[in-house]
Amino acid sequence: MSKKILIIGAGPGGLTSGMILAHRGYDVTILEKASVVGGRNAPIHAGDYTFDTGPTFLHQKFTLDEVFAEAGRKSEDYMDFVKLDPMTTLSWGDTSLETSFDEETMKRNIERAFPGESANYDRFMSDHAEKLRKIFPCLLSPYDKLSSYIRADLLKALPYVATTKSVMDVLDEYFTNDDLKLAFTFQAKYLGMSPWTCPALFSILAYIEYAHGIYHVQGGLSNISEGMAKVFQEEGGKLMLDTEVSKITYSGDRAATVELTNGETMHCDDLVINADYAHARHMIFGERNETEEKLRKKKFSCSTYMLYLGLDKIYQDEPHHHVIFADNYHQNLRDIQDEVKVSEDMSIYVRNSSVTDPTVAPPGHSQIYILVPTINTRNGHTWEETQAEYREKILDKIIERTGMKDLREHIVEERCITPQGWQDADIFLGATFNLAHTMDQMLYLRPQNRMKGFENIYLVGGGTHPGSGLPTIYESARISSNMICESHGQSPDRVDFATSILDNALT
Repeated sequence: MSKKILIIGAGPGGLTSGMILAHRGYDVTILEKASVVGGRNAPIHAGDYTFDTGPTFLHQKFTLDEVFAEAGRKSEDYMDFVKLDPMTTLSWGDTSLETSFDEETMKRNIERAFPGESANYDRFMSDHAEKLRKIFPCLLSPYDKLSSYIRADLLKALPYVATTKSVMDVLDEYFTNDDLKLAFTFQAKYLGMSPWTCPALFSILAYIEYAHGIYHVQGGLSNISEGMAKVFQEEGGKLMLDTEVSKITYSGDRAATVELTNGETMHCDDLVINADYAHARHMIFGERNETEEKLRKKKFSCSTYMLYLGLDKIYQDEPHHHVIFADNYHQNLRDIQDEVKVSEDMSIYVRNSSVTDPTVAPPGHSQIYILVPTINTRNGHTWEETQAEYREKILDKIIERTGMKDLREHIVEERCITPQGWQDADIFLGATFNLAHTMDQMLYLRPQNRMKGFENIYLVGGGTHPGSGLPTIYESARISSNMICESHGQSPDRVDFATSILDNALT
């Protein structure tokens, strides 16, 4: 009889584990409390408009291709990818830079906006090709034992990992213009962190983007999760939507059953948890729940204020992705990190995907996705009282700094998620990017893929190793899935597209 595996949560991590384990012959059921799959990668429907809830582009596509291959599939058979060029427009006051994965285009654009800096770009890219090649293997294995720190791959990467430098410290070694440095540090926001405090190893995020490009998925990145769900069900997996877990029960240190809010009890041989880590640890572990007080002692990422706007117009001359930096970006991030003050001088990310994708809005219409990094809910800011005013400030800045001068007149549908809204959606402290990626919350010190103190509970998602962001979440699911297989005597071969891609970048 095949082993029974339950997965709590149909987010990117849960779906990745589901399709891999079902393909390997396990009896897998995914329990999802929502009516759609995807979690923070789910779609939002507002009238005739479709939005991505969270992630809006895919980088490190080779990792997605690998996990689909682990399930015997090709990702392009389930979704339509568009590699973007230009990738993102970055704006500081009157200065803008279009980013590109094409080396010569990127150097020309840098030289036009920041004369004399293109040679520094060459040096950054060359050095970081080697840095990524050394660090990347460290992200592919679990850190469930202290002996993991003496693995050969980690020892090779140690000079990049065991440092007190920040991402900004690294960029200081390459570029002289402070604004240009931000073009290589704003990716720290993918982790919900400031580049002035984010560990130096994460300077690889900018390199991955500029070396390998970013992708849009037609219809929205939520189609990745929908494609995974389709593979999972093709492999015989059972997907139960509108199914909420109330608690886990145990036999010794083993999870024995999961109790649902409808009163049903389900047995498991292994349990995979893809819910928000801290929320789940506080709410569904039954007699072994951790207290909220204990969890609040951990460091958490920032939150985000989200606007999803359906428009009866397309801004064809506006970029697909646009980052508008705060006038004082460093202070903006200090405000966010201090978790008390909502910064008036905010940075804004705008996605205008309708210029690439005609499927997300009616003909002649478009949808605009707006994300503003801000404080989480740790210190109790009352968003109900300030939400409307904050919305107006965001729209004012977009109208001032872009070509969307008549934006307000063309809004016909609107949705909003505040940090409190994220918390109400069972994200602890509304911390959209999960646990912070500080040195004391990484590798062995991060909640482990096989949970410490439990024999058969495994974590996937941004709250475990390797961390937040779609590619690393997919990798967390592969790591945990392989650990489950190994516990049952299987030794699966790992699909590897990355090595040749990263090695080729060095030549």
